Amino acid sequence: MKKYAMKLLPYVSETIWGGRRLIDEYNVKTDKANAAEGWMLSCLENGYSTVANGEYAGTPLPEVLTQNPGWCGTNCERFEKFPILIKFIDAMDDLSVQVHPTDDYCRKTGRGNSKTECWYIIDCDEDAKLVLGFKDKISKEEFREAVEKGILTDYIDSVKVKPGDFFFIEAGTLHAICKGVLLAEVQESSDTTYRIFDYNRKGKDGKPRELHVSDALEVTKREKYSQPDFSAFKKGLPGKDLLAKCDLFTVCHNKINGSVTDTADEKSFVSLLIMDGSGSLDCCGETLALTKGDSIFIPGGAGEYTVTGEIDILETRLD
Repeated sequence: MKKYAMKLLPYVSETIWGGRRLIDEYNVKTDKANAAEGWMLSCLENGYSTVANGEYAGTPLPEVLTQNPGWCGTNCERFEKFPILIKFIDAMDDLSVQVHPTDDYCRKTGRGNSKTECWYIIDCDEDAKLVLGFKDKISKEEFREAVEKGILTDYIDSVKVKPGDFFFIEAGTLHAICKGVLLAEVQESSDTTYRIFDYNRKGKDGKPRELHVSDALEVTKREKYSQPDFSAFKKGLPGKDLLAKCDLFTVCHNKINGSVTDTADEKSFVSLLIMDGSGSLDCCGETLALTKGDSIFIPGGAGEYTVTGEIDILETRLD
């Protein structure tokens, strides 16, 4: 099959905290009451993306990549499964205070998958914030007692946010997206979350939402949050704003006004998440219209491609 740039349709997750901005502003189609999350690039069994154009239109992305493993790029060969999940998240209310497991803990318990993630703040209310880490380092016993007494919020730290802010959250970091935040997330392909505190809310069944305190106690880094410094890697990426580079992915912000040519080499696919604006993509001899809310998968080895327009892009490649 000839390689081509694929536009992806997301899996949509509805939750008690989700809003409708992805539906109303980002062209996400769903019959659900809200679109808390749009899984814009996903190969998870419980929520995969679907190809919208070309020869594979209507085909689940995991099926396409199983048939064409080279499209992921050579950097993907070390993984048993497709390793990246990219989302839009619209928080109309606070998400639970939570933590994701490390790879070591998942191997130890034989459950779940590790999840390091990063967030780009697309838009937010004036007083919006994130929960990140603790005000000060605390012991495991203090952590347990705070959870049991319902006073965890006395210990956790928060940071006010604005559009354009970026945060890298390693597995084991206590965190929560708070109400009034719209963001793009790049993460390990995992849906394993340990809920620590959920404001005593009840789910659709009228019962308190499940907590995972024992697991959280084992994996949470009980300390202040610190943002990694990626500045040493920026010299190799002229014309782009490098946001994160780790042993899994490289994420860049690319605000284009005009025309930019880049390359999808044999090492990795290229994900283009359109956060704002519109334009076009010329790739593999075809032209594809781009608009706010689009998710584009360019296969590894597709070669040069050109993006034209006034357009705000979150670009992800596999390291």
